Amino acid sequence: MLWDAFPSALDLARFQFAFTVTFHFLFPAFTIGLASYLAVLEGLWLWTGREKYLDLFRYWLKVFAVNFAMGVVSGIVLSYQFGTNWSVWSDRTGPVLGPLIAYEVLTAFFLEAGFLGVMLFGLGRVGRGLHFTATLLVAIGTLISGFWILSANSWMQTPAGFSIGPDGQFLPEDWWAIIFNPSFPFRYLHTITGAYLTTAMIVGAVGAWHILRDRSNERARVMFSMAMWMAAAVAPAQAFFGDMQGLWALHYQPQKVAAMEGHWETQRGAPLILFGIPDMAREETRLRIEIPKLGSIILVHDPDGEVRGLKDFPKDQRPTNVPLVFWSFRIMVAMGLLMIALGTVSLWLRWRGTLYDRAWFLRWAVAMGPSGLIAVTFGWYVTEAGRQPYTVYGLMRTAESASPIEAPAVLTSLALFMTVYFIVFGAGLWYLFRLFRHPPGPHETGAETEPPIRTAGITPGPQIAPDRARDARPQPAERRDGGGPDGPPLPAGAAE
Repeated sequence: MLWDAFPSALDLARFQFAFTVTFHFLFPAFTIGLASYLAVLEGLWLWTGREKYLDLFRYWLKVFAVNFAMGVVSGIVLSYQFGTNWSVWSDRTGPVLGPLIAYEVLTAFFLEAGFLGVMLFGLGRVGRGLHFTATLLVAIGTLISGFWILSANSWMQTPAGFSIGPDGQFLPEDWWAIIFNPSFPFRYLHTITGAYLTTAMIVGAVGAWHILRDRSNERARVMFSMAMWMAAAVAPAQAFFGDMQGLWALHYQPQKVAAMEGHWETQRGAPLILFGIPDMAREETRLRIEIPKLGSIILVHDPDGEVRGLKDFPKDQRPTNVPLVFWSFRIMVAMGLLMIALGTVSLWLRWRGTLYDRAWFLRWAVAMGPSGLIAVTFGWYVTEAGRQPYTVYGLMRTAESASPIEAPAVLTSLALFMTVYFIVFGAGLWYLFRLFRHPPGPHETGAETEPPIRTAGITPGPQIAPDRARDARPQPAERRDGGGPDGPPLPAGAAE
């Protein structure tokens, strides 16, 4: 039959989840860092009273709103796939993972949803302290959300604190061991710092773009400067947490590390393979470019230390796609090294007083805009493809986790997902780039600067003359009294 020429239902289900989770992860990776950046901008405005921080807050708040919405919508799809394509996995791991996902909804999502409206529309309509609190709580909510999601995913990497019931279900025994499983701490720190770097690269790219177009744009210079400080400070820390995570993986998932490094033979004084072509049929990495002994130095901190190769493990326990793991790891590391280099060069240029004057550096920063998204995406591929052939590492295979459905059904839903995603999220990304192209300037507008409108019903709304419409921009004290360095006095009655 025609369907016999298509991949199996399992392979299609895996590809569908990989496609949807890749799309989804792009948005939280940006949202987590951007929420904290907005909190910093509003805090600086309240502390210093400088309007440029308020303008930047409003500029990036619009970007945050669009990105947050796309992240929520794309995340809902993943939950449905747990029941449609991976029902066996859902049934067996539900007693452990179900509560963790529920905690994410009850703590993080409700916190974000409860204060997001105040954050987006409340500036100038509620007190400054309340609005800043709402911004802080939304930022904290994104961090809590990442906490629970990564705890659940880490448990599948290093399962702990459970027992297996007679029907094969994983039953919780120690919630502390489940939540803080061995792989969780450094994975969480590595992922969150990656999200901050993702935001820094995008903010820095937008700032550099507008500086290249107008060297006198003060607000673009401020956002670019803050992004470079973040890159210089966080990129080395992110690399450190990544190294710690790699050492953890060497202990708990040596097959994954062997695939990352491209090692097939167990050896002492293992080299660091910079580039090569892993050949799973021949069980070797061909055309290798390597540095002697550096692999052992990095992995076991001993130039003569032993590093296990893939041949040391049965074939049915090795990652099912070694080339994907091998190259994804190198792409992630390359992006990380470029971010460290960008932050280091920014410190040198800042010291020389030429941070905004070197066109080559500004163009480099623009080109680095997507580097954080690329790094977190391929880092996720390393984590998930390296875990194969298991969903719960060492205990439950991926082939045992899929729903008993036929390939045509999975292929149909996959085609629909791809069509809708490219249309809907393509439009969303287009709108984000449109926002990026708008140069940040004085008196940046926001949703709260418009007067309320009547959208339904027959009761007439209050008539507000255009020249008396409330501008929700909080005014400095000197302007409320009678004018000052920021502009002329307000019209009579406007402050009442």
